[in-house]
Amino acid sequence: MLVKLEHAWDVTPAAARALQQELRGRVVLADRLGKPGCVAGIDVGLEEKNTIARAAVVVLSFPQLELIESSIARQPVQFPYIPGLLSFREIPVILAALDGLRERPDLLLCDGQGIAHPRRFGIASHLGVLYDIPAIGVGKSRLLGSHAQVPDQRGAWMPLRDGDEIIGAVLRTRRGVKPLFISAGHRISLPTAVYYTLACTTRYRLPETTRQAHYLASLAWRKGTQ
Repeated sequence: MLVKLEHAWDVTPAAARALQQELRGRVVLADRLGKPGCVAGIDVGLEEKNTIARAAVVVLSFPQLELIESSIARQPVQFPYIPGLLSFREIPVILAALDGLRERPDLLLCDGQGIAHPRRFGIASHLGVLYDIPAIGVGKSRLLGSHAQVPDQRGAWMPLRDGDEIIGAVLRTRRGVKPLFISAGHRISLPTAVYYTLACTTRYRLPETTRQAHYLASLAWRKGTQ
C-alpha cells in the first residue's frame, strides 16, 4: 500500500501532539467510500517484555468475511506509552505490515480510536489520513467522553459525547458483553461506521476483522503458530 502523506515518527511527545493538531483538519467525517469488497482489521501486540511491537493486518472479503490475506511485521518499540499518542507507538510497525499486502483494502477497522480522542485524531484517523482510505476506530475501552447505559441487545448503541459534541457510538455487538467504542476515523460517517462494524461482527464481541488481527498480533506467536 502506498502512503499518500508522510511525516517524521522520531519526535517528542510535544511535537507529536502538535502534529495531531495539524493533521486533524484533513479528517473527512462524511461517507467517501464505495461498496467495499474487502475490509481489513489492524491490531498491534507486544513481544519480548514489551520491547518488540508486532502488527497484524487481516484482509477479509465483504460481506462474506472470508480470509483473503494477512500480513505481520515486527519492530522494536521506539515511542513510550502515552495515552492519546498511541499512533506514534504503533503506526510505524503497522506501516510495515500494510506494505506487505498484495492489494489495497477498501476499509480499515482499527483497534483504537478515530475522532473519539482528545485532539480528534486517534490511530484510525491517523492511518486514514496517511493512506487517504476509509477507516473506523473500534475501541475495546473508552479513551474519553460519557454516555448513557446501552440496552443489552445486539445493535443497540448510545452516543459517546465530549461535552455537547458527539464523538462516537457505544455499541453493543451481542447480548451479555461489554460494548465497543466506535468512532469515525476518516472518509466515513458515524452511522456508517456503526453499520460496518456490526456487519463485520458474527458471534463474538469483536468484529471478525479485529478479532482475527488480534489473534495474529497477540496470541498466535505465544502458541507457536505464527
